[in-house]
Amino acid sequence: MTGGHEAVRATFWLLEAPDSLAEQSRREPDGTGLGAYNPDGQPVVSKQPLAAYEDHQFAQEAREVSSRTFIAHVRYASTGAVSPENTHPFEQQGRLFAHNGVIEDIARLEQQLGDTATLVRGETDSERYFALITREIERGAGVGEAIVRAAGWIAEHLPVFALNLVLISPDELWALRYPDVHELFVLERGAGGPTGRRHLEHASARGSVRVRSGDLAQKPAVVVASERMDEDPGWRELQSGELLHVDADLRVTITRPLDRPPAHQLTLADLGVKAAASQAPAQKHG
Repeated sequence: MTGGHEAVRATFWLLEAPDSLAEQSRREPDGTGLGAYNPDGQPVVSKQPLAAYEDHQFAQEAREVSSRTFIAHVRYASTGAVSPENTHPFEQQGRLFAHNGVIEDIARLEQQLGDTATLVRGETDSERYFALITREIERGAGVGEAIVRAAGWIAEHLPVFALNLVLISPDELWALRYPDVHELFVLERGAGGPTGRRHLEHASARGSVRVRSGDLAQKPAVVVASERMDEDPGWRELQSGELLHVDADLRVTITRPLDRPPAHQLTLADLGVKAAASQAPAQKHG
């Protein structure tokens, strides 16, 4: 979520509590994380690597944050252990990143990273995907072009289930849906929502993320999510290959730089048991 030029105060619950805990226990999340920026533009990340349903206090604790941009993620592990290093969001060079999908042949991906491999702390395909984007930025690409180059190379050379991502800086947001196996939605929300009078109150139907912001009764925002988070008719589903960019003025640009399917498209049947469980339709936050 981004509020543009002005910081907005928002309260996040990374699992709805307490009545969803039984459902979360069945789903077995492997970690939760919230990323934002302090007034100096420095990233602040709060992560819980343990299965969040095991910690009722964690699930019920509200996290109030003031920032221009935010990113929240619930992980269902497909690659790597349940640990802080493998929990989203990841931070590199002041940017924050979360990925929903699976990339195989991590060793070959790692070979592409060069010196940016030193930024990788954990075992996941997601963090290495992020590092490949960072490598392209270091080579002179803008963030959007770096995303296209990295995703394009992976789609051409590696087995891929999904490359959906959200990436934020202190005042900008990017999101990619590719290919079409996982949904991704965007809402350009005017101040006060459809009625012009309401604060923001969004809740995941899957019982994973809830966010409230009284500031957004008076201020506009753009929200990107893996599902429609409320009944606002303005939600739009991104199409496969579409890249969204929201700038500091809340201007939304959507392009479609990836117009072909991956060369090695994986299905759920191709994935190992753990990875397939993380990507099943009821568990799209992995």
